[in-house]
Amino acid sequence: MPSESISFKKTGYFSSLICDYLEEAEMLRPFYNRFPTLENFRKQIEEKQASFNLFSRSILVDSLKEQYARIATSESTAQNIESLKQENTFTITTGHQLNIFTGPLYFLYKIVSTINLTTQLKNAYPDYNFVPVYWMATEDHDFEEINYFNFKGKKVHWNKAASGAVGELSTSGLETVLELFSQELGLGKHADFLRDLFAESYLKNDNLADATRYLTNALFSEYGLVIIDANKKELKQQFAPFIKDELLHETSFKLVSKVNDAMNALPGNTKIQVNPREINLFYLNQNLRDRIIFENEIYSVVNTNITWTKEALLKEVDNYPERFSPNVIMRPLYQEVILPNLCYIGGGGELAYWFQLQAFFNEVKIPFPIMLLRNSVLIQSVQQQKKLKNLNISNEDIFLKREVFINKKVREISNIDIDFSPQKKHLTQQFEILYQIAKQTDKSFVNAVKAQEVKQLKGLENLERRLLKAQKRKLQDQVLRMTELQNDLFPNNSLQERNTNFSQFYLEYGEKLIPELIKNLNPLSSEFLILTL
Repeated sequence: MPSESISFKKTGYFSSLICDYLEEAEMLRPFYNRFPTLENFRKQIEEKQASFNLFSRSILVDSLKEQYARIATSESTAQNIESLKQENTFTITTGHQLNIFTGPLYFLYKIVSTINLTTQLKNAYPDYNFVPVYWMATEDHDFEEINYFNFKGKKVHWNKAASGAVGELSTSGLETVLELFSQELGLGKHADFLRDLFAESYLKNDNLADATRYLTNALFSEYGLVIIDANKKELKQQFAPFIKDELLHETSFKLVSKVNDAMNALPGNTKIQVNPREINLFYLNQNLRDRIIFENEIYSVVNTNITWTKEALLKEVDNYPERFSPNVIMRPLYQEVILPNLCYIGGGGELAYWFQLQAFFNEVKIPFPIMLLRNSVLIQSVQQQKKLKNLNISNEDIFLKREVFINKKVREISNIDIDFSPQKKHLTQQFEILYQIAKQTDKSFVNAVKAQEVKQLKGLENLERRLLKAQKRKLQDQVLRMTELQNDLFPNNSLQERNTNFSQFYLEYGEKLIPELIKNLNPLSSEFLILTL
């Protein structure tokens, strides 16, 4: 299918930090290890290979096999899991929350980016194996972020009281969600597939982690995707030394705070994504995930009566490492400790907080992975593409914010010139002459001249706005068509990928949707893809 692309910067939807990273701005070099090019992966492979041992590989493979014991595993996924025992096998990882029915479209784009990068790496480095991994955020506890998805402009919502880690949540109650969703789906084989997929995922699995694994495996298993739930005792045991270091020395707090100061000093408006706490760990138990704090020589869990002395807490880590849950600061380190990982693929916000962590990784002597911005896609139908062409709307036009977009197009199609920039420039030049006259005669009149200039410029701007408004009314048919088209492609004035669920497109394109994404997404392109299906 035809595709075009636009730079991330020109979309206007990505931060200056991410745009600067994609341009390899020198000022960001201290905040990451290696830029994502095929050539740079060679040194990343060497660095990770030297730091990741066979014992850790064995623990990882045994855990994954146990996790996959209850679902149908494709041959390619089974081979990928088995290959992780070998010293020449590495992972490419993306992560995401356990959103109901995958949440927004970019869930697919993250995973497709990960799959496609492993293919590119295998072609470039045939002596090594590369496994795509989806890290399920089973330990998150923000249920309000994941309990809905958007379908055809409506929110499909799971109403449920929830506490603790979301991966352990019972799926009871999702049958009601399916009933409502099913009514919206309508009839047809694609609708039937989606109904069955939802039912098999959520009504035949007892908790949200198992349901999400089933769903994601059903969509991507043929591509060898490996899905990991890291909330397991055997994996947390590998992380226990770092848990103890965090509890005793507050290492991440000290290092990340310094990096935050450095990032705040960067030119431009760099927004710090996360601020570290003195201890960046939660205590995890049934229906509980709350912060661990240290005050008056005692460790405790906020909002509970749970307390420890230092000796008792270290013993708790030894006996129950699974009860210690990393927060957003520590989770990346946990991932890199238990996986032979080379690269993390994420969105702009994710990469921004990873940039805060390299100094911390260096301190604890764990290789910092390559950071890759996931693919972004705008899917448009053939009919929508024709409309864009007929209305003379370019790729750059369609990404403009609504008012700017409409104003620009009205000026372009209008039979009169509504841009008063030449008149404003001429007026300013005339007042320059008046300023010179005032300075030569009586300097006290300079302010009076300035006041008159401001008044007349405002008058021109007001007249320009009124004429533009009148022309919009005159061209209301064209304006309406352009507005409706942009609404279709940018629901709620947001990127399609951040709003719409994959089911809306599967309903139209069916089983060709994911193969078309696999075919067209190039994870190393650094361009926003516009895909016509």
